[in-house]
Amino acid sequence: MIDPADIENRFTYHAPTTDEKRHAHADIREACRRLADQINAQCPDGRAKAVALTKVEEAMMWANAALARQV
Repeated sequence: MIDPADIENRFTYHAPTTDEKRHAHADIREACRRLADQINAQCPDGRAKAVALTKVEEAMMWANAALARQV
């Protein structure tokens, strides 16, 4: 069984509490956006490109979750 505290941490909103965290979130979003723009510009349209963009989006979300959930 997963620790209830872990479940609580996963499903609770974690607002950035410092300017440092806010900047870290913004840096992750910006880096992922640059990669998404490059993929969009250089890869042909199609399923593989769509999946690549989805995976970049997922990486951004997980990276921001890692920043937000740290205690």
